[in-house]
Order: sequence, then C-alpha cells, then structure tokens
Amino acid sequence: MTAETPRPLPARNAGKSLLILDDDAPFRNRLARAMEKRGFEVVVADTMAVAIDLARQVAPAFAVLDLRLGDGNGLAVVPVLREERPNSRIVVLTGYGNIASAVSAVKAGAVDYLSKPADADQVEAALLADSEDALPPPPDNPMSADRVRWEHIQRVFEQCDRNVSETARRLKMHRRTLQRILNKHAPRG
Repeated sequence: MTAETPRPLPARNAGKSLLILDDDAPFRNRLARAMEKRGFEVVVADTMAVAIDLARQVAPAFAVLDLRLGDGNGLAVVPVLREERPNSRIVVLTGYGNIASAVSAVKAGAVDYLSKPADADQVEAALLADSEDALPPPPDNPMSADRVRWEHIQRVFEQCDRNVSETARRLKMHRRTLQRILNKHAPRG
C-alpha cells in the first residue's frame, strides 16, 4: 500500500496475505497484479516505514522484500514480520545479487533469495515451496568457476567491512591484485 493509492487491507492473519516492499514502482505494481491473479491478497509498500506499519497491521503470511531501498535495507522489516507472524514466509529480491547478501537474507529469516528480474512464477514458487529442506532443482545456467571465485572475494570483502588490506591478508593475496579484481565487473555466468 503506497501513500498515493490506498487499497483495503486484507484481514489480519488472512491465509494468502502478501506484503510486497519495493521502491521500483513499475516492478512492484506488475508483481502485485500478477500475485493477485494467483489468489494472494496483496498490500504494497515503497519504503521501509510503510512496510513496517503494514506488517504490524496485516501480519502477512507471505512477504517479498527488496534488499536495497531508498530509505534503508529491506532486511530491517524481517524482525517485525517474524514478531507479528513467526511462520511467515519471506523472499528477498535484489538487483545486486551476490552470495554475501543471499547469506545475510537467509540468516535474517528469509526462506529464499531471488535476483531481479524475477518473474511472478519464480516468486510464487519460492513462497509456496513445500519444505525448507528440499533442494531446489539444479540451475539451467550455473555459475562459472570465475564467477564463484569473484563472489567469494566479494563476500570476504563485505565481511571485512570493505577494507582492501584486511581482505587481501585473509585471502592471502597481494593487495594490488585484489584491487584489480575488485575494480573489474563480475564475470558473466
């Protein structure tokens, strides 16, 4: 629910209530319409503050949260969702996909993590997955070894609070070599 277009809220604890938090209005609205067609009772938010208010009012059974927002990080909404409805199923979406942010999302309480652009079928499958222990199907296009290496370096770099010297020491590589790797774009695949 945005400030511009208020919609009626689903009943608290409704079976297929869904909160969508994303600051990209066209994506958010497209996903909301697609999820409504799939039987979800959708409320939308474009900021963390609105999402937190909606989480407290609706206690949604499901949530789709964007990781990076104009006013913060979507993971800040997870504790509120867990407090209001401990068994809610949360999926995190981001356009900045890397292993470190995926690990953070799952540790915060998300059941899945999807990179944008994710379609409504992928979001629905993640929200309605039978068991958290079930392995997902193998990817159609798995990461290359170069991409896995790059992701690992990015993860350690983030864990070292973006300190190049500390990251280089922990990875046992020369600082200048690490700087060259960090200045390059992620390998494809």
